Amino acid sequence: MTRPDPFDLEITPELIVRAYRAGIFPMAEDAADENLFWVSPEQRGILPLEGFHLSRSLRKAMRRNGWVVRVDTDFPAVIEACASVGEDRDTTWINGTIRRVYGQLFDQGVAHTVEVWHGDDLVGGLYGLAIDGAFFGESMFHRRTDASKIATAHLVERLVAGGFRLLDTQFLTPHLASLGGIEIPRAEYEDRLAAALKVKANWTAWDRRP
Repeated sequence: MTRPDPFDLEITPELIVRAYRAGIFPMAEDAADENLFWVSPEQRGILPLEGFHLSRSLRKAMRRNGWVVRVDTDFPAVIEACASVGEDRDTTWINGTIRRVYGQLFDQGVAHTVEVWHGDDLVGGLYGLAIDGAFFGESMFHRRTDASKIATAHLVERLVAGGFRLLDTQFLTPHLASLGGIEIPRAEYEDRLAAALKVKANWTAWDRRP
């Protein structure tokens, strides 16, 4: 008689939220592998909301390019773009399971997008999960120079306006480091996460500014 594998869990939106609350997140080996594995890095990437660095050139780009920032208007297009391979990535960890479950989380109001549009063209953006006072950034993309930075800048402004306490980037990349991202030990991350989860932040507070 074959015993069921206790670790072979059905991947549901509820399981994903519980995992993030516990400080772990799922990834896939590549897009063709429907299985997921759980990650809890020893060094965790975060972007301190009070330490975000918006360069003068980026401020000029935001005014010059005529781009428009929108939120939560086209989740499928954003996750598709984040999963696409190109000159800056030759593989992706976003598989069909992640697309399906995070799409359900978007429908539930847990997953969100920040999108940068130029006319009818989606030129950059990101997606992640908002759980209490923590935002868990999942992935970002750009099709025009600085578009993902502009999406990040808007995200930070929105999180500050909504009373969020933690912006989790999972890992630290040179791109995130240029914006003020840092790495912290797992134990410190867990303390910050616990504090953020006690806060009832508001994703839409930015939209109601005077």
